[in-house]
Amino acid sequence: MNDGGTFSTRAGRYVRQPSGYRAFIPQVLPPKPPVRITDELQRLLSEADRALGRLDGSIQILPDADMFIYMYMRNEAVLSSQIEGTQSSLQDLLVAEAEILAPNRRSDVNEVVNYVNAMNYGLERLSTLSVSSRLIREIHAILLKGVRGSHFTPGEFRTTQNWIGPAGCTIGEAAFVPPPPSELGHVMSDLERFVHFDSDLPLLIKIGLVHAQFETIHPFLDGNGRVGRLLITFLLCQQEVLTKPVLYLSYYFKRHRQRYYEELQAVRDGGTWEEWLAFFLRGVAEVSGQATDTARRILALRERHHRAITDRFGLTAGNGYRVLEHLYTRPVVSVDDVRELIGTTYSTANNLVTRLVKNGILREITGQARNRAFIYQSYLSLFHATEPDGDV
Repeated sequence: MNDGGTFSTRAGRYVRQPSGYRAFIPQVLPPKPPVRITDELQRLLSEADRALGRLDGSIQILPDADMFIYMYMRNEAVLSSQIEGTQSSLQDLLVAEAEILAPNRRSDVNEVVNYVNAMNYGLERLSTLSVSSRLIREIHAILLKGVRGSHFTPGEFRTTQNWIGPAGCTIGEAAFVPPPPSELGHVMSDLERFVHFDSDLPLLIKIGLVHAQFETIHPFLDGNGRVGRLLITFLLCQQEVLTKPVLYLSYYFKRHRQRYYEELQAVRDGGTWEEWLAFFLRGVAEVSGQATDTARRILALRERHHRAITDRFGLTAGNGYRVLEHLYTRPVVSVDDVRELIGTTYSTANNLVTRLVKNGILREITGQARNRAFIYQSYLSLFHATEPDGDV
């Protein structure tokens, strides 16, 4: 945390606590003076709005939007969890969900599974409960259930001070100290009022402000980043900007991780809301464009493999189509899965899987003679292409 220089109090102020450290107390939103919608910010807002509109339109014309949503949500879960230090891949998650190779499951894949469960729960809960402190706590409880951080009171706002900084640093060495527990009730109530306040701010500007404020408050001892990223999508769906939950910014935040942290800290220290919002809007436009492109690629892949089955599978084409459609929601399968799906003998299912492998639609991933698992690799590759490389 910067100990010298001049600070702006536009976003909040640092207050020295009885034990000597200084904690940040955020100002109530919206910012004062108000956000300056400069020509540049207006341009970025327009680009982000258009990109979101194209994305929503592209999802609505898919033959089955859920096949896209299923994988896109899981890719987001992997990326968001990787930001917090997990190493599990999209394939790890899909294998775990297919309940294949369970004894060899990576220990941290459960964190990603929890993220998917929290995301699905929150989206369903929005039909009866709007974005609020209560929903945020419910999501957090699911996110940390039985995984690393589960001892940090899942579903409850913290009652002790936390801080942000290098691993092992003391509170005096922290890069940032969020509000003390005594302030959490007030600042979270203020944030909830802003969420439901019918202001004249454009929605994406409002969501950008909410995300930054939530990360500044850091109301939990663990899981704040993941909950804060989920809030972006929940707010877009609550306001019906998106008909389906298909915008997730973890790719962008991971790719620009250092810049992301710097922009948030600059808001706290200097009140630079406009710069943060420009960064946020660029992310919305970029990720929306990528998701739109992925949807187009899925349609092309589906058509190509459908045609291959028509041309090469003869009398087994009907069963081939059924397996292909199944793979868009369950890209990892076993021969037994295929047998149950098409309602035939193991031998017939095994022959069909063998034919799908020979035609490049499935790939065996276990290297075993028994209990083999197969993956729809070309489909997964469409999502792997959106993952950032290594350190960012």
